[in-house]
Amino acid sequence: MLHQAIWRKGNPDWQICGIPEKFYTDHGSDFTSNHMEQVAIDLKINLVFSTVGVPRGRGKIERFFLTINQLFLQDLPGYLGNQTCTSLLTIKELDEKLLNFIISNYHHRVHGTTKKEPIHAWNNSGFLPNMPESLESLDLLLLNVAKPRKVHSDGIHFQGLRYIDTNLAAYVGESVIIRYDPRDIAEIRVFYQDKYLCTAISPEISDYTVDLKDIVSARSKIRKNLKKQLDSGKTVAEEIALSKQKDLEEKLNKSNSKKSKLKRYFNE
Repeated sequence: MLHQAIWRKGNPDWQICGIPEKFYTDHGSDFTSNHMEQVAIDLKINLVFSTVGVPRGRGKIERFFLTINQLFLQDLPGYLGNQTCTSLLTIKELDEKLLNFIISNYHHRVHGTTKKEPIHAWNNSGFLPNMPESLESLDLLLLNVAKPRKVHSDGIHFQGLRYIDTNLAAYVGESVIIRYDPRDIAEIRVFYQDKYLCTAISPEISDYTVDLKDIVSARSKIRKNLKKQLDSGKTVAEEIALSKQKDLEEKLNKSNSKKSKLKRYFNE
């Protein structure tokens, strides 16, 4: 979350970025960890914890959550208060819809206090965001840390996948640290002796956006098949690719179905 908030976004319509001076939060384990404390020190962020049981100390944050709930979540399929729709959204679909809401709606709604659209307030403030020296330096601080991995002749093995990069050839037999974004582990950042070495990709899934849950699900399915002696011979990567292909086909079928219905209605 903090990694995405700080770094420049891939979407040109989302300009907000930079290291915050203060970080208001509650007492969740992620935010009170030694890792978070070290990140705050390195990035010179002042951590401000609200009083336990008193969310008013995070008023602006809670107000934003209320806006998201009232203007976004309650109209989505699967919302508990929405009894008119029985379909559900995947995490990826929810993420895409939230991104679209923030960029197309929230950033252009006039704020009750400033009387300005948030995106205009940001662009016209003359504010120069404080940025990390590089994406790699931010990765070193914030991306999830896995156990040390050894570089093999065919690359780095992680979660049943193989990651390769030409720079790894000189480090065969060496131990490295890998860091990754759990929302997309088609690639990993590789560090050697606390210095960024390269970004290695898993060629079998490089064409897809694959989060850690996809990997866990695929490995679990393979294990269940093995227990039932239904081994299909598929690797984790092949299982993921098959799942992604099915998702794509379902989306195409839904899209064609919608177009078909619109066409019939138009002719009628």
